[in-house]
Amino acid sequence: MLNRVIIMGRITANPELRQTQGGVSVLSFTVAVDRRFTNPNGERQADFIYCVAWRHTAEFISKYFVKGQMIAIDGVLQSRNYVDKNGNNRSVIEVVVENASFCGSKAETNVNRAHVEDAGSVSDNIQNGDSFSVGDIDGFEEIGTDDSELPF
Repeated sequence: MLNRVIIMGRITANPELRQTQGGVSVLSFTVAVDRRFTNPNGERQADFIYCVAWRHTAEFISKYFVKGQMIAIDGVLQSRNYVDKNGNNRSVIEVVVENASFCGSKAETNVNRAHVEDAGSVSDNIQNGDSFSVGDIDGFEEIGTDDSELPF
């Protein structure tokens, strides 16, 4: 059997980190994911995916992501039943997040990170104008398109 979910979308509200009675970090949030098609009026629609993250993953998302920011997550789909505060039986289907990644542009990520309080050293370095380089192409040569020299 296989249960794997990968989604990319925008966080709909600032995530708020909570603790269980046992002291375990938990974070619930919703991601808006655009549909690939438009409705008959030409408007794009979105699905709102409920997500929950635990422990270090919850702390990471809480620390580095804010409302409106793009996020890529992967995890497993889980359904559960509960009784709400009015005594009604409810069921929910949500993604239990195992990994979260940045996926917006660098400018968008920097602007959104500026709104996060106490974001730590990585965010501080980015906000202070430090940049990261992927290097240059000196020392590399172009691979020709002649297939006769390929070793396979």
